[in-house]
Amino acid sequence: MAQVTIRINGYAYTVGCKDGEEKHLEAMAEEVNRRVDVMRQAVGVSSESRMLVLVALSMADEIDEMQKTPAAKPEKRVDTERLTRLARRAEQIADNIDKN
Repeated sequence: MAQVTIRINGYAYTVGCKDGEEKHLEAMAEEVNRRVDVMRQAVGVSSESRMLVLVALSMADEIDEMQKTPAAKPEKRVDTERLTRLARRAEQIADNIDKN
């Protein structure tokens, strides 16, 4: 298993992933970081865990809308098992932030 250090909202996180998925994970972290920047501009400065919750809710809303759209291409469908794993990991990260 590979280990990747990503940066989101100025904080570094070391996250495990399958070998060969490092670049994908880094790209996903860049997208989350971009959304954090947008959210910060919209709502102002907030705690790290609150910011991540707001971004996660925003992303979940987008996913929900994509799944409701009948014209969505099958290859664009969301892998709910993977999304669940990512959500659990985000919760673990937020828990670790709250403890520090």
